[in-house]
Parts: sequence; structure tokens; C-alpha cells
Amino acid sequence: MKHHLISAADLSHDDAVLILDTAEELGRLADRPIKKLPTLRGRTVVNLFFEDSTRTRISFEAAAKRLSADVINFSAKGSSVSKGESLKDTALTLEAMGADAVVIRHHDSGAPHRLATSGWIGGSVVNAGDGTHEHPTQALLDAFTLRRRFGTGAGSDLSGRRVTIVGDILHSRVARSGVHLLSTLGAEVTLVAPPTLVPVGVEHWPCEVSYDLDAVLGTSDAVMMLRVQRERMNAAYFPTEREYARRYGLDGARMARMPQHALVMHPGPMNRGMEITADVADSPRCTAVEQVTNGVSTRMAVLYLLLGGAALAAPPAGTTAKPTAETAADSTAAHRAEENK
Repeated sequence: MKHHLISAADLSHDDAVLILDTAEELGRLADRPIKKLPTLRGRTVVNLFFEDSTRTRISFEAAAKRLSADVINFSAKGSSVSKGESLKDTALTLEAMGADAVVIRHHDSGAPHRLATSGWIGGSVVNAGDGTHEHPTQALLDAFTLRRRFGTGAGSDLSGRRVTIVGDILHSRVARSGVHLLSTLGAEVTLVAPPTLVPVGVEHWPCEVSYDLDAVLGTSDAVMMLRVQRERMNAAYFPTEREYARRYGLDGARMARMPQHALVMHPGPMNRGMEITADVADSPRCTAVEQVTNGVSTRMAVLYLLLGGAALAAPPAGTTAKPTAETAADSTAAHRAEENK
């Protein structure tokens, strides 16, 4: 992997599979009495959030703490940012405090890239969502969820699977990252939205575009519903909420037209009754809660690989085996045994 994770497009097929495989190993920690590894002990991870967040911030915090990293949560509200401090000065302050990784969510598209390429911070930068640009770890946890549900196992990708992403594509960083990563992993992606909510230049994305949800449901292995992001809208993009729900909402009748094995996904938060009805959201076929759980394992894998976890679990000289979290756990157990002598 590279030093930073800014875009899902930066990940090669092997990078993506390595992250998913590592997340699979780390996910087994949840079943152990002690859920922590000392792999990143002594490292400092800063959650730098300029936008409100529940799932992503808590998920990154839990991921870093399970790897024994020190975590600093920074919120723009109540900080010097509210007094006009620039991103540069904030970054220099974090660098002076010895941040090894900065997980940043920002309302401006491109802010994580600026942070990663400016030289203000020497540690790794992880994009936790920037404007309407990208959200790569969300795409990774979604791919992880799909791979787990379809039971393809370690080392596999999503070749041949058909994934439909529905809703406010124009303002969705989840959709952008999802299209790039899912296509890299071999999935066929179709975007469904009103014409007004389809971005300019979408014809250059590695996906198909449809304006008819009913036409694609029957061939979808997974349907991801997106929230309409009214907070980013400054105009009327559709007549009414009722009309939007009628044409692009997923209800029980529409779910019944999907193949029996097909999944319903949602990155949250949900607008129940608009893009998804309560009976679909609470259905066993909906993976929304599972996605939150898998987000911790996936973000653990990203931090583990970016901050030297791979080096700590490197195979012996002369071998070519890829490092895994299991080898890290084994080395950790040996280290603890040595300390207890």
C-alpha cells in the first residue's frame, strides 16, 4: 500500500484484496476475550473531523484503540478552527504533537489530498470523507460485507457480481468510491438516479447508468440505497419526496423482485420512508448494521497496514508470503510471553 489512503482509485486489485484479507483476520478478534493487539502501541492517531459524524468517527476510534494506538479526537467545533485557524496551522500543530496518522473528514473536496501532499504532516493521511469527492474506507467496508455475505473467502474478489447503487449520486462520496473499488474488484456496477442527480462526466466512470430502478432489480446481487443529501443542495432536484420515493425508493414490493440471494445495503444514516421503507431496512437481507460492525475491522486493517503493521508481521527472509493479522497476533502472544518471564 501507499503511504496515504485518499481515494479508492489509488488502490490496485492486490491492495484491495490485501486490506480485505487483513480485515478478515482482524475481525476474528471480536470473538476473543481480549479484543486488543499491541501492534500499534506507541503510535498516535488523530481523528480530525471538520464535519459531524457518528459511525465513521467512532469506528476509526474503536479501530485505533483495538490496535493499542493512542487516539486524539479533534472536532472543529470548540477548537481554534472556529476562531479562523487555517488547515495548515492545524496540521502543523498536529505534526508538532507527533501524529503518526491523521484521519480527516472535511467539508471541502480535496482537503485530504492537500494535507497529504503539502508536507505539513509526515505521517499517514486517511480520507474519512471529503465534500462530495470520496470516502474510500466506506467502499472497503461495503466490499468486505459483500465478500463475507457471498462467502467467497480470503484471497477472492467480487468478480461477476452485479451491484446497483441508487439515489443521490451527484452529492455522494460513497458512490464515487464505491464505483472505483467495486469495479477494481471485478464487480459490475450500475448507478440509478433521477437525471438531475447524476454527475457530469459520469460516462467516464467504470459503470453503467440507468434511470429506471425496476429495470435493474431483477439482475442485481446487491442494491445499495443512498440518502438524499439535502444539506448539500441549493436547488430543487426532484418534485417532491413522495414522487422520489415512488420512483427511486426501495419498498417490500420492489425487494420481492430482487433475486432471493440479493442483499440490500445502506451506508447510513437512513431516511426511512424516503429511499428505503422500514420493512426493508429491518429485513434480514439488509446489511446496514453489519456494515457498521465490519467498518471497525476494515479500518483496523487500513491503520495496521499504513502504520507499519505489515512490517511488524513480515515473513522470514527468503519467503514471499503476505503478512496477515494472524501472524501479528502470534508474534504478539510470543512478545507477551517473553515479557511475563
